[in-house]
Amino acid sequence: MKERPILFNGSMVKAILEGRKTQTRRVVKSTLIIDQAEFECGNRPHVTRSEPNLQHYVDTDCPYGQIGDRLWVREAFMDLSGTGVEHRDSEGKLQKYAYAADCPKGSHGDESRKDFGLKWKPSIHMPRSASRILLEITKIRVERLNSISRIDAAKEGLHQLPATGRYVINKGDQYFGGASSNPIEVFSWLWEDISGSGSWGKNPWVWVVEFKVVSGGAG
Repeated sequence: MKERPILFNGSMVKAILEGRKTQTRRVVKSTLIIDQAEFECGNRPHVTRSEPNLQHYVDTDCPYGQIGDRLWVREAFMDLSGTGVEHRDSEGKLQKYAYAADCPKGSHGDESRKDFGLKWKPSIHMPRSASRILLEITKIRVERLNSISRIDAAKEGLHQLPATGRYVINKGDQYFGGASSNPIEVFSWLWEDISGSGSWGKNPWVWVVEFKVVSGGAG
């Protein structure tokens, strides 16, 4: 069993903490894997045989690890050591670190941070010791982004409104964009918010990493 870091933005961290997110999709960058995926779905008719197969790459070359491996979450954070500022969790325990996902823009916590002149450190700079969420990989596969099912789209961290059953993207204490009864549509908005305008239409091959929370979340 190995451990690797993985980055999530604040809204996705919150979704993990609340038990709404149990999958993540990341673009496949290896041309070898993309070529094999294209071959196995019939898009390379001039190729009659190709080895190794796609499952071999899934089993050996996923950059996020293999089933049973663990991912420690990197998120925007703050080390309060030496600042003179105290931060306590929901149980009143004194904490060394504060996390931006817990203090959305405009919240009391974020305004208090500004009052003390403190700044969030980007997630890429988080050390292992500051990570509060540990995930375990349960499944891995490669598929086209647009092939996502309605069930899986909801597992990407969408919020379902209890009154209407419609899906939205939750950012802090606010909803981003619109609402839809189709979770795939809402996930496409989320993907473009993270990856840029037009990125959904490109329909890239993606790693689908399913996980469960080992520590730090609702799971």
